[in-house]
Amino acid sequence: MTATTWTIGQLARRFALARGTLLYYDSIGLLMPSGRTGGNYRLYGAADVERLAKIRRYRAAGLSLEAIQQLLRQEGEGPRGLLEQRLSAIDQEIQQLREQQSLILRLLKSDSATLASPMTKALWIAMLNAAGLDEAGMRRWHQAFERHAPEAHQAFLVSLDIDPEEIAGIRAWSNATDQVDIA
Repeated sequence: MTATTWTIGQLARRFALARGTLLYYDSIGLLMPSGRTGGNYRLYGAADVERLAKIRRYRAAGLSLEAIQQLLRQEGEGPRGLLEQRLSAIDQEIQQLREQQSLILRLLKSDSATLASPMTKALWIAMLNAAGLDEAGMRRWHQAFERHAPEAHQAFLVSLDIDPEEIAGIRAWSNATDQVDIA
């Protein structure tokens, strides 16, 4: 290896990739070596290293190799449009996963309905009131739940069969810092 060139093995080690990955990138035209040795070994220069770093960042963001090729061909236009598309796709995937989570929780609740009566929002509020919690106390409870275990808080609210819009409101209310603050 010289100060300005790397062999395929050296580049693969530097980026923690399999040598076959770099060979595949070469075969599809995504990352071709900028030179060859007298023995026809691939040599990669600084620009190739920079390109591979971009490829790795885009892959980490979940972009397909085809999308990355398109991005790298559009040098002056930048990645904004494709990255916004990917972000939108992730948002849709998250929404689908939340819907699946809600369905699974309802299925689990219906399966366990024969063993115990399901917890409802009204029953939960009645229990908190019976325990002496007023509106401020309930807010502190939600704030603590949201701060320390936001995913569990979401799952708990879903398990009470609360409408997703109301859940979003409860979580926003729990995150608001204009009133009660908890330690």
